[in-house]
Amino acid sequence: MLTRREVISIAAGSVALNVNAAASAVTRTEVAIVGDQFRINGKPTYAGRSYKGMKIEGLLMNSRMVQGTFDDLNAETRQRWAYPDTGKWDADRNTREFVAAMPEWKRHGLLSFTVNLQGGSPEGYSKQQPWNTSGINADGSLRKDFLARLALILDRADQLEMVPIVGLYYFGQDQRVKDEKAVKRSVESLVRWLLGRGYKNVLLEIDNECNVKAYDHPILMPARVHELIEMAKGITVKGRRLLVGTSYGGNGIPQSNVVKSSDFLLVHGNGVKDPARIAQMVRETRQVDGYRPMPILFNEDDHFDFEQPKNNMMSAIGEYASWGYFDPGKSDYADGYQCPPVNWGVNSARKKAFFNLLKEVTGV
Repeated sequence: MLTRREVISIAAGSVALNVNAAASAVTRTEVAIVGDQFRINGKPTYAGRSYKGMKIEGLLMNSRMVQGTFDDLNAETRQRWAYPDTGKWDADRNTREFVAAMPEWKRHGLLSFTVNLQGGSPEGYSKQQPWNTSGINADGSLRKDFLARLALILDRADQLEMVPIVGLYYFGQDQRVKDEKAVKRSVESLVRWLLGRGYKNVLLEIDNECNVKAYDHPILMPARVHELIEMAKGITVKGRRLLVGTSYGGNGIPQSNVVKSSDFLLVHGNGVKDPARIAQMVRETRQVDGYRPMPILFNEDDHFDFEQPKNNMMSAIGEYASWGYFDPGKSDYADGYQCPPVNWGVNSARKKAFFNLLKEVTGV
């Protein structure tokens, strides 16, 4: 948990860097996939670890932290996210506090987290989304201020030997990009930026929950999103490419076209109250046409019950799938990771329950 002194210290800093420049230092962390295992710098994650008879080695335990680069460009809604101590919203402070909290997450065994250039609902769940939280301009170019904040996060992740899942699109904001040409431009731009800065520790998620009907662009939907996956995989810089996939909404099973194109498979546990169904989802995913040994990750699940022997997290691990914590919380700087202003520390009872169990499971 962040101390008051740490919060004051990072709030006094500033986000400043040349987002077009190559990374200032040689990167130290590289992620790879061998069969259904993740490796970091050549070694399986959580090497040699098992928990209550369940294999942990090779998994990538993670958390949904999509608001790490968050900003609201709509002046009419921006004030909703004001910090209680200043009465103002501050996008750079949000990212600085995110970065300051990352070592604590790592100390508890968290190796990955999802950030997204279009964020996620800042209310947790929303029917209407009037705010503009897109780091992608209408023409598909990327906002430099968003990239600057993303670079701070990725640089720190590289230092900590963590593996961020970087997403592009969110169904509440994709309408802010005007057409398919712009969508493709954004994918190419982000891939080249990531590779150009030398990041080797990043997984790319094309869009969050591609099967949600709210998407405006057909190429972001299930029938065609594999085109963007293949496009991203086809971009190389100095002989390197990114590992790429996309996610499906709660209880959704990846379709064959995505399974065939992806390097890893992302599924969500939202709406799945029965832990047995989580296990079944993993088994069904492995039966989809085109599946071969590859990692399966839940990178969003809003079900907890961490004190119970049967919960969604344990069911995923029992089927050798990684699991991701999604805590929508509420916008009071005290709870959850989804709703700005976010307290990125391990400060609530629910966060503590997750991180304590994670530490026990991973044995860090």
